[in-house]
Amino acid sequence: MKELRAIVNNFDRASLAGKQCALATVVKVEGSAYRRAGARMLITEDGELTGAISGGCLEGDALRKARLVMAQLKPMLVTYNTMDDDDDAKFGVGLGCNGIIHILIEPIFAEKPGCPINLFKAFLNRRDVVVLVTLFSLENRQAEQPGTCMLIQNKEQVIGEGTTLNFEGLLLQDGLEVLKNGLSTVKHYQAAINYTAFIEYIPPNISLIIVGAGNDAIPVMEHAAILDWDITLIDGRANYAVETRFTKVNRIIIGKPDKALADITFDQRTVVILMTHNFNYDKAMLQQLLPLNLVYVATLGPRKRLERMLTEITEEGMEIDSHWLKNIYGPAGLDIGSENADEIALSIIAEIKAVLHGRMGTSLRYKMSADDQTSSAQAKQNLYSVAYKP
Repeated sequence: MKELRAIVNNFDRASLAGKQCALATVVKVEGSAYRRAGARMLITEDGELTGAISGGCLEGDALRKARLVMAQLKPMLVTYNTMDDDDDAKFGVGLGCNGIIHILIEPIFAEKPGCPINLFKAFLNRRDVVVLVTLFSLENRQAEQPGTCMLIQNKEQVIGEGTTLNFEGLLLQDGLEVLKNGLSTVKHYQAAINYTAFIEYIPPNISLIIVGAGNDAIPVMEHAAILDWDITLIDGRANYAVETRFTKVNRIIIGKPDKALADITFDQRTVVILMTHNFNYDKAMLQQLLPLNLVYVATLGPRKRLERMLTEITEEGMEIDSHWLKNIYGPAGLDIGSENADEIALSIIAEIKAVLHGRMGTSLRYKMSADDQTSSAQAKQNLYSVAYKP
């Protein structure tokens, strides 16, 4: 989301300055690459770049091709084979990603209803799960490349120009399936010209609720702000939860546990960290959060502190479903040897990211082989398909 917001903001500035722009989108990756499908980069006619499509090795050539796209007002599909030594010689850099990267570069104009920027704006400030469709032809690069052409949200609402091709119904059907299962995919369609669609699942931004306005909450806020997460701070102490201390939160709520959550909308991308260091406040908050079955709720302190909270909540008459406990993390954070507040905050943010993507948070040197990726994808699907029950 951070990259998309930056692209939107810089496109608006470029448009006001009368600059022409193009959008480069990684639409398909075969093998290994620094960025995966869905990575985007905005390119202005004077060479300003926003976002990235690689680790820096492809941007220069993409800029040259983007200028051609802007001059011809016609989208272009570009393929970089980083497994081919000849490509290294061609671009003068050591690519070395061991993959084939297909990038669609399209000119963009704000006045067009189906402009990708307008599609981005339709969902960036809302907490909706959406599907974005980018259409291109791998087989015939001289054919029309429709590009970013369809946005599906609210289950069946379609925004954009769509396509004028005879498989638009199939495209919508496949998009709705991706909306349902939460997994991006690439689909192929046979017509007079064979087309490929990158059907991208885009969840809402992560909503982080920090319960506690102590000094150790500040680095949690700082790390989350770097990632452009939506941040809400909750505390019962008005002299602690102040804007001068928490300058990067989106919202501050001051109140008792039974009132503080009343105006918050929870969804499958809402995560909570309890860190007031007040046992009774954290316990009361945990008691309200448990039935929501959020994907991630964590507490600071030793495991015994969390176990005591759960025991007392049970003794007070609340029946705790075993499914709720799967998403309760205590102590919070990954085991990275954290010793101070900054390092603890880093471990918590990393754990949240791992949980939301169905990963274990292990070193990349132990990353699964391609044959084992199915189980990880299924774990991610299970996370996104958990029904939120208020």
